[in-house]
Amino acid sequence: MQIETFKIFCDLAESGSFSRTAQANQITQSAVSQQIRALEKKFDVTLIERGPRNFALTQEGEAFLAAAHEIVDIYEHLGDRLHELQNVVAGDLKIAVIYSIGLHELPPYLKAFRVKHPNVEVRVEYRRSWEIYGLVLNGDVDIGLVSYPAKRQGLHTEHFLKDRLVMICHPQHKLARRKSIELRELEGEKFIAFEPDLPTRKVIDKHFREQGVTIVHAIEFDNIETVKRAVEIENGISIVPENTIKQELENGTLASVQIVNPEMWRPLGILYKRNRARSPAQKEFVSLLQKPIEPQ
Repeated sequence: MQIETFKIFCDLAESGSFSRTAQANQITQSAVSQQIRALEKKFDVTLIERGPRNFALTQEGEAFLAAAHEIVDIYEHLGDRLHELQNVVAGDLKIAVIYSIGLHELPPYLKAFRVKHPNVEVRVEYRRSWEIYGLVLNGDVDIGLVSYPAKRQGLHTEHFLKDRLVMICHPQHKLARRKSIELRELEGEKFIAFEPDLPTRKVIDKHFREQGVTIVHAIEFDNIETVKRAVEIENGISIVPENTIKQELENGTLASVQIVNPEMWRPLGILYKRNRARSPAQKEFVSLLQKPIEPQ
């Protein structure tokens, strides 16, 4: 029984389509069917319910899928385990990261890691926070980097940085010359917000509610870069992580004001899958993230 057969079964279970599975594995639909029937014959079970429209795994199929995932995962990371025995930092390292961390906090760590470990091929994917949890849990990436890390079954979480949230505005805004401000003083201000499902937005909204502050939502965006651009053209104020506005402050396109009551922070976290062997490259990168490093 070849390892490709288990991968084909996993792909079929995920896609629910013989044609997409065949295309993904560069074989024919007939070959996919033959592989599945070979598995059923080998283990004397029915793995899928076959019908003209419906596709579903049997109870035995669900159990087989969990085992097949483990087999494929062990095979794909066998090189990492061998490298670990040899204490060799090499191979691939796949990282999923939210856009703000990927653009601002991650670059100096990546640069330092690549200099120290040139034999590691680091691949970075930019995703939404909720997607990253799934990618790590499914074993599609080795490390996830998110803000406000949440505990999830099957995942290990570690903190590595925290960033203060500050108010930003156009340099000509009436609040631009303030050194600090209390959140309640933002009552009635025109506010450029993150989309409601983003963790930073949820935390900001929570603080507004606790302080009894009502702001005017002007527009919402799904990333920090667009929020900053909107504030630059005098569309209102916003609250963002301080690390993300260094370039704009240097260029004079934005002004920043500290929020002192209450202070607001954005913790950043590392996610990786529990009970999964970690490669030397993964261990080295996590260790590096937990050390202070100068930004580029």
